[in-house]
Amino acid sequence: MSMKWNELGEISCPIARSLSILGDRWTLLIIRNSFLRTRRFDDFQKQLGITRHLLTERLNRLVEHKILVKVLYQEAPKRYEYKLTERGLALYPIILALSSWGNTWMNDENKYPEIVYTHKDCGHETRPMMKCECCNEPLTAKNTLSSIK
Repeated sequence: MSMKWNELGEISCPIARSLSILGDRWTLLIIRNSFLRTRRFDDFQKQLGITRHLLTERLNRLVEHKILVKVLYQEAPKRYEYKLTERGLALYPIILALSSWGNTWMNDENKYPEIVYTHKDCGHETRPMMKCECCNEPLTAKNTLSSIK
């Protein structure tokens, strides 16, 4: 018995449930551009080269799942901006992780410029990393166990 894509949100795995909303390239690119302060439909479309139909579908899904909120910015004609909610802002570590992985593994011969991050609080250039909340050591596949409770 095979599972349909739209049924992923109903299973016990948190990764599968997340992928039911975020699991396509357009959605992640919309979220990436939202962090780069893109807000308006036409700007998303120009920057991403996505069709109006697909963009409408993806934006509606992100609004439905409270990742973005649709805010009226013009009355006549009605025009909206899409802003990240707290739930949407919580996706930033995922964008950082994908960016870091891409900088390291998808840039053969340093063909592309790297995305560089600066921590605003201390002013230093930094690389994203996940750490243990107790001992502050980096979390890696080799030193971390996963289980379902």
